[in-house]
Amino acid sequence: MPKLPTSGLQVLRRPTLNITPSTVSSPSASPLLPQTQLRHATFIPRHRRPYKFTQLVQLSDGSTYTVRTTSPVAFHKSAKDTRNHILWQPTDRSLRNVEVDEAGKLAAFRERYGRGWDAEEPAADAAPAEAAAEAKKEDDPFDSLVGLISDFAAGTTNNTAGGLSAKEQAKKDKGGKKK
Repeated sequence: MPKLPTSGLQVLRRPTLNITPSTVSSPSASPLLPQTQLRHATFIPRHRRPYKFTQLVQLSDGSTYTVRTTSPVAFHKSAKDTRNHILWQPTDRSLRNVEVDEAGKLAAFRERYGRGWDAEEPAADAAPAEAAAEAKKEDDPFDSLVGLISDFAAGTTNNTAGGLSAKEQAKKDKGGKKK
């Protein structure tokens, strides 16, 4: 490849700012060095502001309100809110149902393991002194530990849950499928 002429190299250079000696204000600047302009972009940090959509929220009682949110869904139906939660409505009697078993899992558990796992509520007509003494007796971890050790040493399996163990239940289920 043939070499380019030297006159062509001057055409390919960047544009320069020619400074004549009469325009140079400082004696240290040399008129022989070409001066080029440099401009770097200045970074200005700005906060990110995501796009906000308008969303209509419907509460459990049917009332609605509008919010601005980053979710693109136009309509949101709230399952639990301030209208149907015991934390927000402590005086509402309909919300005091402790055992909400919508899927039937609690009933299936009780069918398999019995009601021994249910939380026991103290009787309302019992005297407060009797209830306190009974609670103290139940709270003593040493008595329950001694009873557990003595049952294990005697070889008895005191199943207080009222249901079958997991192995017994599996055998029962397996036996029922063969028939």
